Amino acid sequence: MKKSSKKNRKRIKKIDNNELGQTKNSAKLILFIFGLGPIIGIIIFLFSKGFFNSPNI
Repeated sequence: MKKSSKKNRKRIKKIDNNELGQTKNSAKLILFIFGLGPIIGIIIFLFSKGFFNSPNI
């Protein structure tokens, strides 16, 4: 069984950190689009239909 050198371990760790950062950013972007996007769309739709206007008595 061959042990990997410290240089190889550091290089692998550095690559993993970069990939992990890209994954986190992608996840945040997707959550923002699919999480807040529909909510903002619904609010705009309700405003356009007059949902938030006070009723005339």
